[in-house]
Amino acid sequence: MEIPPNGQGLVVLQMLNILENFDLKAIGHNSAEYIRLFVEAKKLAYADRDRYIADSDFADIPVDHLLSKEYAKELAESIRSGRKAGPSSLELGGDTVYLTVVDKEGNVASVTNSIFSLFGSGVLIPETGIFMHNRGSLFSLDRNHPNALHPGKRPFHTIIPGMVLKDRKPLISFGVMGADMQPQGQVQTLVNMIDFGMNIQAAGDAPRFRHYPHGIFLESEIGEEIRRELAAQGYTLLEQSDGDDFVVGGYQGIYIDPETGLFQGGSDPRKDGCAIGF
Repeated sequence: MEIPPNGQGLVVLQMLNILENFDLKAIGHNSAEYIRLFVEAKKLAYADRDRYIADSDFADIPVDHLLSKEYAKELAESIRSGRKAGPSSLELGGDTVYLTVVDKEGNVASVTNSIFSLFGSGVLIPETGIFMHNRGSLFSLDRNHPNALHPGKRPFHTIIPGMVLKDRKPLISFGVMGADMQPQGQVQTLVNMIDFGMNIQAAGDAPRFRHYPHGIFLESEIGEEIRRELAAQGYTLLEQSDGDDFVVGGYQGIYIDPETGLFQGGSDPRKDGCAIGF
């Protein structure tokens, strides 16, 4: 389950649809080919995001087409042919937190909170300590774009708390904070669990990578041979040079064992969160 437009949740579903056309387990976790497939799927899904996602009360968004298996297969074939998509025109920053909670009755909350930029709009609501967000900065000033600025309209936003159901019951509640990294991080952690059998903690611990319009950032655990292979294919590799310039998001998740009902929590060591039960 993902947030519908005006959020970017369908990007996660579209990327998963594309990637299911490949045997990722056979290709190998975080191999050069694995990363290439993720990056190209990301570029295609983000291009559709930038083209279509807006307030559905104002724009006709072809959700059924974008999430169809036929369209995903078409995009997968373009990747299989070796064709490279152009980079997304947008790279979005942000300051975000994510939390998920499950109570003893099995009620689940998956929550992402963000005021977007540092201190949001800079406008404080008197006597509350709450800053108002500045998500309106994500409107397009192109009057012909579906996300064009308009009174009473909701802007495109990046917030996408996620949830996985099995037999119509919650199985995984999770999220990855990090603006543009959110769909990329969600897909990587889901594939870690579904295709590679990692538990809820290991899925977040595993090395991640992030595609930017100008290149790919790989965490240091991804080795030199893989870096050389990607560079030989024409990808620009980015180095972490300045704190938060290159981030792979922060992940939190809860897995609910469908047989025992046991809760398992996972918290990203890259951030300051934690998993607790009481």
